[in-house]
Amino acid sequence: MRPVVLLVGRLPAVVETVAQELDDLPVQWLGAHNREEVQAQLENEPGIAAVVMGAGLEDRLRGELIGVIAGLRPDICIHVKDRASGSAGMAAFARRVVRADLLGELA
Repeated sequence: MRPVVLLVGRLPAVVETVAQELDDLPVQWLGAHNREEVQAQLENEPGIAAVVMGAGLEDRLRGELIGVIAGLRPDICIHVKDRASGSAGMAAFARRVVRADLLGELA
């Protein structure tokens, strides 16, 4: 069974594009764009092994989502992308997270 990664981003197209760009990795991708979707994914998918959060979300919302995730699933690592690399850097960030955190590969 493949580990599940929850991609949290502001725009649905970014989440879909990242999942398509990284389809070579042995993981299943889920997406969420707001608190309700994050909560539903966490409650309905016990296989989520990590969360990758994009930089397009406002800081207040990112903090709120971190609290929701940690409250519902304290066993999950939450990876928050920097803003400097922009939306184009999301796929590379998610790839590094999966390779290091889930696949145990060194950089």
